[in-house]
Amino acid sequence: MLFWLAEQLKEHVHGFAVFQYLTLRAILGVLTALGISLLLGPWFIRRLSELKIGQSVRNDGPQTHLSKSGTPTMGGALILVAIFASTLLWSDLSNRYVWVVMIVTAIFGAVGWVDDYRKVAKKDSRGLPARWKYFWQSIAGFGAAIFLYYAAATPAETQLFIPFFKNVALDLGLFYIVFSYFVIVGTSNAVNLTDGLDGLAIMPCVMVAGALALIAYLAGNLKFSDYLHIAYIPGAGELVVFCCAMVGAGLGFLWFNTYPATVFMGDVGALALGAALGVIAVIVRHEIVLFIMGGIFVLETVSVILQVASFKLTGKRIFRMAPIHHHFELKGWPEPRVIVRFWIITLMLVLIGLATLKIR
Repeated sequence: MLFWLAEQLKEHVHGFAVFQYLTLRAILGVLTALGISLLLGPWFIRRLSELKIGQSVRNDGPQTHLSKSGTPTMGGALILVAIFASTLLWSDLSNRYVWVVMIVTAIFGAVGWVDDYRKVAKKDSRGLPARWKYFWQSIAGFGAAIFLYYAAATPAETQLFIPFFKNVALDLGLFYIVFSYFVIVGTSNAVNLTDGLDGLAIMPCVMVAGALALIAYLAGNLKFSDYLHIAYIPGAGELVVFCCAMVGAGLGFLWFNTYPATVFMGDVGALALGAALGVIAVIVRHEIVLFIMGGIFVLETVSVILQVASFKLTGKRIFRMAPIHHHFELKGWPEPRVIVRFWIITLMLVLIGLATLKIR
């Protein structure tokens, strides 16, 4: 909105032309989302407390978590408000990629909101039935994939690029739709599985979103993409604003979510942020790099799959508890140690992912 206004005013006041620069709007996106999160956070948490929207804690989990019972949850709604407000203010709303990402994020957030609401407000431990949860996730995931496939203007927009190799790209054809669906839905649920400790999921989301902001900027620039031998995706650069809004909103939420947390993200935040990261990676054609940078999300998901498979096949568990962050807690690691070490691992993986831009 403000970007559009600046575009109109620059014809009369040349100084408004500065808002055409993505770098400035990215910085403003971070600061706006961060400011909204910090300013609305205390009021939002009070309202959740007044409405008795508190977290339920499993008795079979780490005993240290029992004290968290009743802590306000569904705080992810605050993150989404900050992201959408900042994006609407500073991005070019004529860009189709911006709308694809916002719509997918909103739908996954709505699915998470219904799930959280049924669990917390309606006291239904099942939440939204799994079949309906995956049905609506699939509608959004396939919808985005189909739109991006048929809206593609260049072959590069539907090819799979292999990191570390120069000019290695696979033509996916219609398989692009299926592959993109699994990236979006898989990343969404992987982030949701990771969201089990104070700040454990939000900081990796912030770091990966920051890295994707850089990748989107480069992929949307013809000269930079050609120099780095990465896919040139016209218009993808505008996603920098959305990614930076995620960074700002996430850091603002971390102010309240850091150990010991005064609010939890809930499915409304985790499902939405994961889907956003997935669809952005699909647009900028860096899905494999997303898997590298989001290695913690992958590890958490794999740990659950292995635990369930092992128990069903042999009756034995591989880990003391899954997802794997609970395994380390039950081994005696204090919660802050698990959180910070997972953050450090994510930072290293993000740097490795960014290194693929040059090592080709």
